[in-house]
Amino acid sequence: MKKTTQLRQLLASKELLVAPGAYDMLSAKIIEASGFKAVYMTGYGQSASVLGQPDVGLLTMTEMARRAADMAEAVDVPILADGDTGYGNPLNVIRTVREYEKAGVCAIQLEDQVFPKKCGHMLGRKIIPAEEMVQKIKAACDTRRDDDFVIIARTDARTNHGLEAALERAAMYKEAGADLLFVESPESVEEMKAINKAFPESFTLANMLEGGRTPMPTVPEMEEMGYNIAIYCTGPVYAAAKAVRSYMETLKHDGTTKGIWENLLTFEEFNGFIGLPSYCEKENKYA
Repeated sequence: MKKTTQLRQLLASKELLVAPGAYDMLSAKIIEASGFKAVYMTGYGQSASVLGQPDVGLLTMTEMARRAADMAEAVDVPILADGDTGYGNPLNVIRTVREYEKAGVCAIQLEDQVFPKKCGHMLGRKIIPAEEMVQKIKAACDTRRDDDFVIIARTDARTNHGLEAALERAAMYKEAGADLLFVESPESVEEMKAINKAFPESFTLANMLEGGRTPMPTVPEMEEMGYNIAIYCTGPVYAAAKAVRSYMETLKHDGTTKGIWENLLTFEEFNGFIGLPSYCEKENKYA
């Protein structure tokens, strides 16, 4: 079965699809090994891991497509990839969709912010006219070669323009052909429920960001609301940053890491996880 078809079936399931955010290939492999059925390639995390910079539109389309291709090669589960604004007008969106499809991901997320964009839980975001975003969605849908490739339409209208404006935009994007609706940054459980009430026949996405503008219900609670997928976009990179910082603080303070070895994978464990044994087998086979 194609991975894109697999993703479609996962979205259509009664069980909420949970897709943690991968900031690099190692984190994607950890997500897959932990039993999750899909990975979300977070632009926020790519900016942090590639550039060491915030999510303010600094990465180019070609850089993101390269990361998407590497991630698709690293794991076997479907990947939903952040495509930011599509990196320009509808013509740019056409090339972006082609490059993301070639990369091997199963979905692209496009948002209605002006360029350069910002993280969806930051203040100061600005949005383009809804009609312009409609044309981007139409271009994306017309361009994909695989009909099962998922077009995710995200609106950032809620924060500055209110929920009703965001719902109106989401309806326009659905009409334009979007497969999955992503109303970013609802600010209460009631608003999260209202989103699904407005689109009972559409796939919907919840963005769970620790410390962000949206509450964080449990997975069963989001299933009850009617969401089809929940992404945990930033948690893994926050967890990794804290763990590495703790390691460095210990080394700096104690002059040794012996006291925290129990918190680390061993040399053998990590090599096994990353796939060294299979390469050793191939080396012997082709020696």
